[in-house]
Amino acid sequence: MGFRLDDIVPWGRSYDEYLRMFDLKPDDLGRRIIGCGDGPAAFNGVMTAQGGRVVSFDPLYGFDAARIRGRIAETRDAVLEQLRLNRDDYLWKEVRSVEELGALRMSAMEAFLDDYEAGRAAGRYVAGLLPSLPFPDGSFDLALSSHFLFLYSATLSLEFHLQSLKEMLRVAREVRIFPLLSLDGSACPLVPQVVAHFTGCGYLVETPVVSYEFQRGGNMMMVVKPA
Repeated sequence: MGFRLDDIVPWGRSYDEYLRMFDLKPDDLGRRIIGCGDGPAAFNGVMTAQGGRVVSFDPLYGFDAARIRGRIAETRDAVLEQLRLNRDDYLWKEVRSVEELGALRMSAMEAFLDDYEAGRAAGRYVAGLLPSLPFPDGSFDLALSSHFLFLYSATLSLEFHLQSLKEMLRVAREVRIFPLLSLDGSACPLVPQVVAHFTGCGYLVETPVVSYEFQRGGNMMMVVKPA
């Protein structure tokens, strides 16, 4: 595949977090959804069990469950230590401690691993990396990107973001991205340029506040869809 597992730090969000990060309503859950950069999130498995239609796309899916489980074990403590060192950047309200967050993340990733091999065989977990998606035009109604676009703007260029969003809009009618922060917790400087570009291309671009906020200032998503 050309992907290296030791370059990936798996860190999965829960189904409830997806609902809140992307302000997903009952009507949204009935749509055809693609998650770009889902990693070991629980969303696909829970949605599928409820009759939803979801495909997840991530380089992580080039590896089997045993190797992913091993990589989670290798990186978990380092991620939690970084959270301890930077705990003032986060809001410890609903989640009250680093230890509680670690348990939440591990629960989400265990749910993912329980579903992963069956989901990969069914074509619900597809290995690959933006800005290229191996799906026909209009395959989905809604594309989601959690903690990838904008977050890594220090290493992923403006052009990468524009190409990735263009590709997501090719396969889906609407795109939602969360959060609009850089990895250091600051407002991502690429956001205004992305908004200006797609507004100029005739799309409706909005940045609404959502009910989910764990990282300080991280309670906005971007919505891009035809005007």
